[in-house]
Amino acid sequence: MAVGSDTARTAVTPGWTGGPQWVVLDHITEQGVTPMTVSFLLTPEQEQLKAAARGFAREQLRDLASATRAEPDPRTRALLLRPAFENAVAAGFLKGLIPAPFGGGADSGVDAAIFLEEWAAEMPDFVISMAGPLIALAPVYQVGTPEQVERFVRPFLADSGAPLAAMAFSEPEGSANFDADGAGQGTRTTAVGDGDAWVINGRKAWASHLCGWDGDGPDVMTIVCRTPGGISLIVAEREHLAGHIEVEEYYDLPGLKGCLTTRVRLVDVRVPRGNLLGEEGQGVELTRAAFFPSGASIGIFAAAAMRQAFDIAYRFALTEKRGGPVPIIEYQAVSDVLADAKGKIEAVRLLAWRALDAVMSMHPSGPEFALHSKIFGSETGIQVVNDLVRIVGVTAYDEKHPIIRHLMDALSYPIIEGSNAGVRRRQLQALFRAPGYDPLAASGMA
Repeated sequence: MAVGSDTARTAVTPGWTGGPQWVVLDHITEQGVTPMTVSFLLTPEQEQLKAAARGFAREQLRDLASATRAEPDPRTRALLLRPAFENAVAAGFLKGLIPAPFGGGADSGVDAAIFLEEWAAEMPDFVISMAGPLIALAPVYQVGTPEQVERFVRPFLADSGAPLAAMAFSEPEGSANFDADGAGQGTRTTAVGDGDAWVINGRKAWASHLCGWDGDGPDVMTIVCRTPGGISLIVAEREHLAGHIEVEEYYDLPGLKGCLTTRVRLVDVRVPRGNLLGEEGQGVELTRAAFFPSGASIGIFAAAAMRQAFDIAYRFALTEKRGGPVPIIEYQAVSDVLADAKGKIEAVRLLAWRALDAVMSMHPSGPEFALHSKIFGSETGIQVVNDLVRIVGVTAYDEKHPIIRHLMDALSYPIIEGSNAGVRRRQLQALFRAPGYDPLAASGMA
């Protein structure tokens, strides 16, 4: 290579196990190597994944989203998702949520983020319904025995059907202090030993598909419960749940209409003792870690909502004069809102890619990035979509206008998957207070 010429090299950011990488174009001079430019590029395989996910979303989810919003009954509209769910499984997308070391197709969190965004842009409730394994299987990956991993992950490597997973964490009385210990405090669901089994009783709420498609539960339910040894995680399979779930209420959500969200009572659910994950009393640590993948993914959902709202507002500004002489994009105030929104969309997307990739690769930076993706992504999402609604004006305040549904969906993101106020900011506080915390460590700049 002649002195003064350019050459490309790659340097992988710590924790980056796949997907877009830092691509550095070096300029070699007599004085040495001088970094010039940095960019993120999708690989050819990821471009194909994006195209396939976008095609599926437009063909399978766009009309389904409209049909779901038109159906008044929450249970009926959730069941409308099942045929598309089965088609997604047949196309191999569910395997894309399972990390490659456990038999799935997720080589990196970026791969998962790409198709999650494409689907969430059309129908985030569909993605949430399908993404149960991101949470429910996370503790299985972390502490499961080889036999547990093989048994609990197997349903989600199928090429047919509509397998479901749920993390039975939240309870009707609230779960921000699920680890509290005392009468009437913390987790109330109990698991009592009875011979070679655990017998579980309690009430759970808010997790999608706690009742399964037919009321007999999902294929896998990871239950946060109180055992004699403390807060623990026990996995119940469909055969243990059938006939032991009472649905108390089907929630009618203002956004995310297709999510089958219920309050249920678990009645004498009998589960083999061998379905305990890790040790008794390890449930607090495992539960908190389980919500890092879903927290990271909330940034993707927020990016999808902002992306769609931006497209609507941008097209509106390009064509609407609102009684004036020129389209409103010619006015600086409108253009400034669009400029600020677009920058925030890109920032949230890149943060969420990094977060999901770090979490799925189990890199030490994963928890912090996941918390930032959840908090910054969700709160920025509401702000940006609301700003874009104001560009459209009063015309947007109509259920028939497409932008308003993105605001209703975005309103849920700070409060689902661990509320920002009650859970996520407290987790960041604990992280900041930990001995030896280095603010530069997660970014790799320490």
